[in-house]
Amino acid sequence: MSIVSLNKVTLFGLTKEKQKMLNGLQDLGCMHLVTLREISEEPEKVQPEQSKGTIAALRFLLDCPKKRHQVMEEQQFKLESCVDRILQIKQLIREISDLRDKLAARIKEVEPWGDFKLPSQDDLAGLKLWFYIVPVSKIRLLPKNNMVWQIVHKDNRFAYLVVVAEQEPEPNIMPVPRTHTGTLSLSELNERLNKAELEIEDLQAERESYTRWILLLSKNLARAEDKSALSHAAKKTLDTEEIFAVQGWVAEKTIAKIFDFAQQYRLAFQIANPTLKEIPPTLLENPEPFTAGEDLVGFYKMPSYWDWDPVIIVFFSFMVFFAMIVSDAGYGTLLGILLMFTWRSNVFGSSRRRFRPLALSLVFSTIIWGMLVGSYFGMEPVQGTLLGQLKVFDINDFDTMMRLSIIIGVLHLSLANLFKARQLLHRGLRVYGPLGWFVIIWGGVLLWFNNSFVNPESWFLPVAQGLLSLGFIMVFLFSSDRPIKKPFDSILKVFDGLKSLTGVTKIFGDVLSYLRLFALGLASASLAVTFNNLASHARDIEGLGLLYSLLILFAGHSLNLLLSLMSAVVHGTRLNCIEFFNWGLAEEGIPFKAFAKMEIRE
Repeated sequence: MSIVSLNKVTLFGLTKEKQKMLNGLQDLGCMHLVTLREISEEPEKVQPEQSKGTIAALRFLLDCPKKRHQVMEEQQFKLESCVDRILQIKQLIREISDLRDKLAARIKEVEPWGDFKLPSQDDLAGLKLWFYIVPVSKIRLLPKNNMVWQIVHKDNRFAYLVVVAEQEPEPNIMPVPRTHTGTLSLSELNERLNKAELEIEDLQAERESYTRWILLLSKNLARAEDKSALSHAAKKTLDTEEIFAVQGWVAEKTIAKIFDFAQQYRLAFQIANPTLKEIPPTLLENPEPFTAGEDLVGFYKMPSYWDWDPVIIVFFSFMVFFAMIVSDAGYGTLLGILLMFTWRSNVFGSSRRRFRPLALSLVFSTIIWGMLVGSYFGMEPVQGTLLGQLKVFDINDFDTMMRLSIIIGVLHLSLANLFKARQLLHRGLRVYGPLGWFVIIWGGVLLWFNNSFVNPESWFLPVAQGLLSLGFIMVFLFSSDRPIKKPFDSILKVFDGLKSLTGVTKIFGDVLSYLRLFALGLASASLAVTFNNLASHARDIEGLGLLYSLLILFAGHSLNLLLSLMSAVVHGTRLNCIEFFNWGLAEEGIPFKAFAKMEIRE
């Protein structure tokens, strides 16, 4: 649980050997490069057109439902022609699919008129056919004069009417505007629709045949990205006619590799420790079971290099929040079964296996908390049984559950301020700012206990008042590190202290935010009970009552589980990323990104 210590390394070499050295540095893959010169455009955002096309083609093939056996040999593989044809297939499928949809809609419009082909004007002696779709209620409004018309089809809503006349009837004569049927007959439209379906089918088959090149496309994509990264690295160096320099951050434990690399390529190098004025990138290092916590942290905000690593705290707090929001041991068991069946499958993927320990932890924490609140698919265990004895909390006991949620919030934000204070030890008196908020939090807790309990301890009130007073003084005096060099600075420092005190409303609101743990858990449990009651009533229906009951149970609990998972992920992440980070982390950092090859190697 730490942020890896970094050193700034500068390598010097001959300009004529620059490309060779950068290739070797990319193979080494342990340095986060920084630029030594001005760049007009951010190189990370520049991507060659070939790479863009390859990415689009690869995604198109990966979305194909059926995939062929992969080709390993590259002798017959031509990247450019392969990518061009795949993108052409993608575009043709889109265009023909649009045409098919238009034809299907057109057939639906023309079908009531029947299969006919418009006659020529000579066949009708100069007369024309005009088509109208008239609501049944408006048939009485049709003209009664010498106009020739005929209803060719009628349903319960509309009458399909054809008028025979040389000129289109005036709009004020007919109750509805004219309908355009087009020149194609129903049989011709059906023929074109069938042709479009066959073309799409052939293109999908060709798309499936190209899935055999997915592996080689991936390898070439990685090569293109490696080449692009190499080109960007070359733009970050400081060059002269004979000598160039490249600079970056490396972990202290990899300095030996840099030393060996410098000797191999006959480079001069300089190693320096970061200064407080510099902002090195952040490289998190945690035990393997907790690496998924790094993704939870980095999802919202990477801590600064000079800050602290919150990964393990976020890992366990997310686990607790997830369990309290789901609040059902039955749901936890079901998630465990699903995890068991997907443990060795490709659901996680090779790059996502780090999430397995987190998923396992979420399952166990959900089952344990579900047992403590006595909820099994919305049903309570019988009192006196083993499961009944394991029930400690009643989720319908609003007072107790609200107190528990608030205490969890208090502990969470207290840890945030304590760790922040530890990181400010080198900042002198500034450390007492977060400690002041820690004191205010617990002073507020004692004051709440004094007002909530029927028979509070006699020392609650005076201790709470003392802690609150001490905390406000500490926040007022030590939240600002503004130096006092002239009299006016003292006035500004007073305003800084007053401004810091306004944070009391924020910390009060942030503590109350943890009530969502109780509210969402109660909502999940209440929905489960509701669906059980609906299923119980449906079972009393004669005949198909049992079937209706099973359908309600399946659909209801599936929906409730899905909603619970969404709430657990969203709000569990929110409490860590918003409330906890705002009080625990001072600044946002830059993720460490090693200059390394991405090419797939067999």
